[in-house]
Amino acid sequence: MDWFKLSLQLNKFPITRAQKTLKVIQEIPEENYKDYIFEKRKNIVEFHIHNNQFYKNYFGKKEFTNWSEVPLMSKTDLQQKLQNRLSKGFSKSNAYIGKTSGSSGTPFVFAKDKFAHAMSWAGFQDRYHWHGIDLNKSLQARFYGIPLDFYGNMQERIKDRISLRRRFPIFDLSEQKMENFLKRFQNSNFSYINGYTSAVLLFAKFLDYRNLILKEVCPSLQLCIVTSERLFEEDKSLMEAVFGVTVVNEYGASEVGLIAFENLKNEWIVNAEDLLVEILDENCNCVPNGTEGRIVITSLYNKAHPMIRYDIGDTGILSEQSTAKKPVLKKLIGRANDVAILPGGKVVPGLTFYYVTKSIIEDTGSIKEFIINQTAPDSFKIEYVSQKKFSENQQQKILRAIETYVGKNLTVVFQRKDRLIRSKSGKLKQFTSDI
Repeated sequence: MDWFKLSLQLNKFPITRAQKTLKVIQEIPEENYKDYIFEKRKNIVEFHIHNNQFYKNYFGKKEFTNWSEVPLMSKTDLQQKLQNRLSKGFSKSNAYIGKTSGSSGTPFVFAKDKFAHAMSWAGFQDRYHWHGIDLNKSLQARFYGIPLDFYGNMQERIKDRISLRRRFPIFDLSEQKMENFLKRFQNSNFSYINGYTSAVLLFAKFLDYRNLILKEVCPSLQLCIVTSERLFEEDKSLMEAVFGVTVVNEYGASEVGLIAFENLKNEWIVNAEDLLVEILDENCNCVPNGTEGRIVITSLYNKAHPMIRYDIGDTGILSEQSTAKKPVLKKLIGRANDVAILPGGKVVPGLTFYYVTKSIIEDTGSIKEFIINQTAPDSFKIEYVSQKKFSENQQQKILRAIETYVGKNLTVVFQRKDRLIRSKSGKLKQFTSDI
């Protein structure tokens, strides 16, 4: 039984048509691929100008001659009633309705027409096949959050059952819960892990502490897929060592679907089939490959709701070897708003603190996870979960590293916690600023 396909068909998502369309797109020769992209991006803009009053007003004119005339959309532009943003002929009853996680601080409700949603799933299924995972047959260990209200919880669990997913709720990641997770792997034939990076990493650290190899506990395990949060190379190495399988990076967003997925050559292949991914500078111009910029995405098939030149809030770099048909994401740097603004106006990527702190904390071997919060221009708080408090020597090492790599005369407060607070979706935001 093709459970994955059946679950989509029961919800009237035309997955068979989407898979055939995806195959046709993939057979377009490289020399003709730019023409395909140009035609699709023009068609989707013109469709929304003529069929979506919200987008017509947002665009401000009836036609355009150059792609640079197409305005960028931000999350805040979409924080209004969904009914006002739907195209003609679409409603909540005949489209897929979802909500972003809000990890960026600006959640909103969105819509995708059913074919566009099916195209997203066809893309996921295609990428998973690269690594021998069949969504119709492979059992998933799912390290995600889950709605806690009765109706939402039951609905999600029914979807999990039909879609061959078994949920590992990540709101409580205590050692006792990890023991329970381990028992489930001992008693089930899981094919792969899929989940938020921070939660999967914490499970890996638990296994490492116990000197266990997960594939020896669960021989059917083939792969681990992490998503939604930054994956560092040293963390990937630890996961692969204790899981005994390959770890691959997935980059996606609920409102646009699959953005990039790691192939067998460790290349992060950008989805250029049903999305157009651009890297732009501060003046909204495309940057050369190899240059950092804002990630802006156009959904080429979503007719229910415009997601056109949508600034997703991340920054990244495309590889110099990228082509129209095969763009490669060289680096995903993180949220554009994840920066620390220091006294005097100096701006430092929040990730800098993470790198500095992580390199020292990893030496101790007892730190499970941590987050950094900027409370004032010159003040930061580091919350961490550990078997024991930082020693004075450890604190001084971190302070010296921050002074070297970030700036002087900064106040840093250390707080040991039993566990860290995650977002409603279960994500762990590693750097936040109250400024």
